[in-house]
Amino acid sequence: MPLLICPVRNCGEPLPWDALRCPRGHSFDRARSGYVNLLQPQDRKSKQPGDSRVTVQARRRSLERGLGHALRDALVAEVTRLRPANAFDIGCGDGFYLRAIANLVLERWGVDLSSAAVELAAVRDPIAHYIVANADRRLPFVQHAFKLLFSLTGPKHVAEFARLCAPDGHLLVAVAGADDLAELREALLGKATPLDHAAAARARFEPAFKLVREIEARQRTHLDTAGLADLLATTYRGARHREQERLAALRELDVTTSHVLLTFAPR
Repeated sequence: MPLLICPVRNCGEPLPWDALRCPRGHSFDRARSGYVNLLQPQDRKSKQPGDSRVTVQARRRSLERGLGHALRDALVAEVTRLRPANAFDIGCGDGFYLRAIANLVLERWGVDLSSAAVELAAVRDPIAHYIVANADRRLPFVQHAFKLLFSLTGPKHVAEFARLCAPDGHLLVAVAGADDLAELREALLGKATPLDHAAAARARFEPAFKLVREIEARQRTHLDTAGLADLLATTYRGARHREQERLAALRELDVTTSHVLLTFAPR
């Protein structure tokens, strides 16, 4: 089992998952649902960091409508190919993608900044290990703890990913494809400028990782008004009044979800 380390500043002693108490006496409580909150005061910028419960629920409903199926299938195909001993989902949300590989990986870990998301993940998936922590900072694990790390549209902390990835391990990173949500962007913004996040991701990870494979995952999904509202609530435009007004005029829309899944190996 990957070894947790105590997140208290200037500690870093081993923190057994079962006991959640380090040799220096720092201890942590396990929530009734099974997750552990290891977020420290210096790692938060607000009293309720991460996605709100409303956003988490909207994203869950979007995924249940099938919006994540293409990316899920691409992930499952890669994990089937790699067959890692353990896996760590960084920015796990409600655990949708980690649950998808439950039959492929013996030991699964997930981390997210949102306690609302992690609580939902732990309730639905009591076998996996879920923690609340800030993935943009140093994560509470020993060096080279994981055979597989993946971040699907989540944090992209290159140095930390390199520290946690085993020398013979792999990293999976998903970014939005060129036409991701193009129909929704055109309806709400008046145009849909093609995106090119894959090139930036390749360049960003190049110093620490080498690219092994690149897979496109795209689909079109028919959404009604409620589905569109949930999808918008999970994007950065969700709270903008102008887009909300334009959304109200839409009754239905076929929406493309498009991602590029990049498989990296450590250099």
